Parts: sequence; C-alpha cells; structure tokens
Amino acid sequence: MSHTNELTLPPLSLYIHLPWCVKKCPYCDFNSHQVDRFEEQGKLPEEAYLTQLIADLDQDLSFAYGRKLQSIFIGGGTPSLMSAHFYEHLLAQVEQKIPFMDNIEITMEANPGTFEQEKFRAFRETGVNRLSIGIQSFQPHLLKALGRIHGRAEAITAVEKSRLAGFDNINIDLMHGLPDQSMEQAMEDIQTAIDLNPEHLSWYQLTIEPNTEFYRRPPELPEDTTLWNIQNAGQAKLQANGYTQYEISANSKAGKQATHNLNYWRFGDYIGIGAGAHGKLTLADGQIFRTRKTRHPNHYLDNLAEALCIKEEIATDDLPFEFMMNRLRLFEEFELSDYHRFCYQSPPEALIHGCHTAIKKELLCASSWKKEKVKTTEKGRLFLNDLLEIFL
Repeated sequence: MSHTNELTLPPLSLYIHLPWCVKKCPYCDFNSHQVDRFEEQGKLPEEAYLTQLIADLDQDLSFAYGRKLQSIFIGGGTPSLMSAHFYEHLLAQVEQKIPFMDNIEITMEANPGTFEQEKFRAFRETGVNRLSIGIQSFQPHLLKALGRIHGRAEAITAVEKSRLAGFDNINIDLMHGLPDQSMEQAMEDIQTAIDLNPEHLSWYQLTIEPNTEFYRRPPELPEDTTLWNIQNAGQAKLQANGYTQYEISANSKAGKQATHNLNYWRFGDYIGIGAGAHGKLTLADGQIFRTRKTRHPNHYLDNLAEALCIKEEIATDDLPFEFMMNRLRLFEEFELSDYHRFCYQSPPEALIHGCHTAIKKELLCASSWKKEKVKTTEKGRLFLNDLLEIFL
C-alpha cells in the first residue's frame, strides 16, 4: 500500500441525518420516525441531538486528513422540523472541525407541509444555500395515496416562498409510476414542476421497498407499458425545457448538478453522522470502507458515539462492482484510469473484460472505449441493472 503523502484522496462531503417526520409515508424505507413519539414537552430533543451529532463527527474526524468539505447534505426524515438555531450551532461547529471550501454546497431537505417562510429565511442565513423540496406529486388524490401531509397549493407556495426566503438553488423531488397514475397526470406533474423553474429536478419511479406499508399492502401501480411511456415522455419534456439528465434520477439546468450527488456517484468520500447515517471513507493507506450509525433515535441519543459506528472494509474483489455501480449511474464519460485514482490499484482484468462484454451488448460506448474512457449507451442507461450484473 502507498503512504499518506503518496495518495491523492478523493473529495470529501458530509451527510447529516435527522430521523424525525410528522408522519411516516407508506412508501418510505428511509430511517424516519414519527415526531409525536419522540417529543419531550412538545418539542424535539434538539440540544441532545446536536451534542451527539458533534460527538459522532469527532469520532470520524481523523478521516478528513486535512481535506475541506465541498458539500453538506442534511437529509431525513424532515430536517426542517428543527430550528434555525439548531443549524446555526451545528454548521458553526462543523466548520470549526472541518473547514469549508469557499463554494461549498449545503443542502437541506424540506417538505411543503412544514414550510414557513420566516423559518426558511433563517435557515438561509445559517449558510444553507440549496433547498430540496419533497413534493412527489401535485395531484391531490395521488398525494393522499402517498400519505403526504401537503396539498397542491402548499407545494406551489413552498417553492415560491423559498425564493422569497433567499434560495436561488432549489431542487424539486417528484415521483412517477404512482398508484393508478395516468400518462396525462404524470405529464401535468412535470409541467407544473417546470413552471416553478427550479434549478434541479429529481424525477424517479416509485418502487415498493421491503419494510414499508406499501410492501405489506401493495397498491395498484400502472402497467409496464404506461410506466415506459411516462419515462420516455417525461424525459423528453424535461430535456426540451432545459433540464439535462445527468444521472438516472436527476435532471438539472446547465451548471446546476448537485455537487453532493456527483461526489457520491464519482466514488468520492463522505462522512455520515446522525441516526442511521451511512458513510464511505478512505484511509491513509488506501483502504476503503463504509460506515453506518445505529438507526433508532433513542439508541443514538443514549449511547456514547464510540459505540454507534459499524465500519466495514470494502474487499478488494468487491471494488470493481462498487466502483462501477456508482460511476455508471452518471451519464458522463469517465477515464478508465479513474479506477486507479479512487481505488488505488490498476483496473483488474475482470473489470476490463466486463467492459468488453458490455460493449458487445451495446451497453457501453465502443467509441469512448477506444479513448480509454467509459460511457453508457442509451441502451445501457435503460438497462442499468443488466449492465451492472456484468461486473458482479
């Protein structure tokens, strides 16, 4: 293995998880818990959670190796349930421990049902400079089917108020393939989102995940033909309106790709803090491992940070699949030598052989490969799972 001064470590990001929601949605498999079960004297345990987040960060601090943070993503749950005072103290302490890049992207997830303009202006003043609003649909009956606590008017108002609060970088989360959703309804949702003029649109198909209410009682979803038509028509509409698809489920205006997302999929490093947070980190000797923190908020709050983290090394034999699973989500062309840059070893023969196989199946571009670069074809994007299986 190389020594620290010989390694060029990947960029570093930070993920912060807030595990509370007003209501658990029936499709959600994220680590979220209804707020009314955890409130103490009518409010969330902000001070205790803040203390534990910082202790959590302290235990992973040595893995920063002098790098600055290029992005922070505050996800959940519903992070906007916490006060601006909470984030003011949290971000100030994080910056004291790991300096920020001058152009750092700091994203907060928010739901329209918890949107208050004054509160969000205060969030903006703490340094949060990107807002990701979980709208999912503008159709009242579909919002009801999804268990959302907001309506169409609240969703539109939330975006408008976020502008007034000072946000000039906004993402809208939108789903398709919803229970009994028609092509017309899906296109109306996309058009409504486009009319709100966000910088970024995350548009993805509803999937039924284990450990969810929808898994236990599956809803009636559109037929495969309808799903296919929605996907094709939706992407065409987004492209025609200036939203380029740069990742399987992400579209953005020019220059507005999510820095945090790009770092994930380019196999960069990220520290994960908070109940249920995951991380991916590189040691000074080039060893790569993943971390995960204990999931339940009470267990997270009641234990010392040192007991919260599980670290698992990514085995050398698993690296090709792990690397390709991430990189191939992005539609950008990348250098084959990036494998050495991020995994600290030459691309193994199995990976190279896999690329040849994928090219023969027209899942990777032959023209890119001639330049020692890798890029998915349109077919490869549509059949990503088939492409990834080649590298298993």
